Amino acid sequence: MDMVMLLYLLVPAAYLLGSISSAIIVCRLMGLPDPRTQGSNNPGATNVLRLGGKKAAAITLLGDALKGLIPMLVAHALQAPPLILALTAMAAFLGHLYPVFFGFKGGKGVATALGVQFGLYWPIGLSVALVWLFVAKVMNISSLAALVAMALAPLIVWWFWPAPELVIMQILMSAWLFWRHRSNIANLISGKEGRIKG
Repeated sequence: MDMVMLLYLLVPAAYLLGSISSAIIVCRLMGLPDPRTQGSNNPGATNVLRLGGKKAAAITLLGDALKGLIPMLVAHALQAPPLILALTAMAAFLGHLYPVFFGFKGGKGVATALGVQFGLYWPIGLSVALVWLFVAKVMNISSLAALVAMALAPLIVWWFWPAPELVIMQILMSAWLFWRHRSNIANLISGKEGRIKG
């Protein structure tokens, strides 16, 4: 398929899919409070865990990850080059952060970024996920695990698929994710960040 056609089809579609807020939809369907106004006020799986427990959080996590995974798999099926892969990835990620359907107020992007990484090349996603799991197990802090995993993600992408477009995409995604976690970073520094509950 022509590269320009891919650009016009894949990138907007990825953004629109990313704009579907799993957390808000799950909370509405399960009769839970709006995650934008309760808990941490973040429409993400960690906040849904606080509000509705493990089942609701797991569904939210899966939905958010699929928003990153599906566009990348479609892009691969259409044999998109690295530049289109990178733009599709960023579109899905930014859709989650700034969803057009929910007033441009979205989550922090960890699950969607991980979905993108699995869809880009599964060893990349697996490596990032293993870093997250290790840090989460040792430190028992979800945000810290996410920050460490995403800090290492550009190196992981470079190791497995050193296309400049993809490495730059991951650097931008990680930087954006750090910006979205600035309140968590402040809490980590002050020792106030919440821990993962069993």
